Amino acid sequence: MSFPHSRLRRLRQSSEMLSLTSETRLSVEDFVYPMFVIHGHGKKIPIEPMPGIYQLSVDMLAEEIKEVTSLGIRSVLLFGIPETKDATGSGGIDTNGVIQVAIREIKTLDPNLIVMTDVCLCDYTDHGHCGIIKGSNIDNDATLPLLQEMAVSHAQNGADVVAPSAMMDGQVGAIRSSLDSAGKKDTVIMGYSSKFASGFYGPFRVAAQSAPQFGNRTSYQADPANVRQAMLEIEQDIEEGADIIMVKPALSYLDVIRAARERFDLPLAAYNVSGEYSMVKAASASDWIEGDRVRDEILTSIKRAGADIIISYHAKEIASAV
Repeated sequence: MSFPHSRLRRLRQSSEMLSLTSETRLSVEDFVYPMFVIHGHGKKIPIEPMPGIYQLSVDMLAEEIKEVTSLGIRSVLLFGIPETKDATGSGGIDTNGVIQVAIREIKTLDPNLIVMTDVCLCDYTDHGHCGIIKGSNIDNDATLPLLQEMAVSHAQNGADVVAPSAMMDGQVGAIRSSLDSAGKKDTVIMGYSSKFASGFYGPFRVAAQSAPQFGNRTSYQADPANVRQAMLEIEQDIEEGADIIMVKPALSYLDVIRAARERFDLPLAAYNVSGEYSMVKAASASDWIEGDRVRDEILTSIKRAGADIIISYHAKEIASAV
């Protein structure tokens, strides 16, 4: 039917009608809130390029977790910044490392909160790369045992979900094998299955103090031009035992999210990354855009593309708004 018999504006006459006929809805249950944890006491350090986001010492987690859970957010993703860094990222494996202590603290505060942990070396290495360096290259196979050890350590300290993000070939299979051997068969793996070598990570690298000290990560992170290769990366993670798959970043990769949703049946996460967050905040602060409206539009587009889970620094704002 065409105009005048069909008048699509009939369904747009009020906010109530718009809500009733909305095809895509954001819910607080969709969101995972990322957090940056540091050593020390009484520390709540603002992250300059990410307004409203902080580095928190473990003793400051209680206040943050209370706020997060009061808003209805039921999952957090932890990133740790160690006191010292070395060539092999040993701080990420220490039983009393910052993430291990943070997991235990959060589980004491709220045993039912889903705690996800990033499994990667970049936050812990003095060179800022995600793997072991051999010469001028990142040694894929030498990195896998360290990722295995880190994932097991996180799980043994109470992590519900480990999220390998190093983009080493075979990392999910190696971690699944180690978790199973360690008696952690129920620990969920959320693979950073399609993680692109993106320019949107800059603010995160300030937050996690993880910028590469030489070169870049294009030899192990996915080419932004390639969607078919991204599907192969996801398929490989599924074959190796991933329980949840992820596309990262989200905003410039909505087509990849859609392709993954149409092809795979596993729960699909999308990471609304730091650069996406910071752009909205910076433009809003200059009154160039309506910040809340643009935020909601971006996050709705991510869900509309097919994401089941949205990892976002906006999570607390959305939880307050929906």
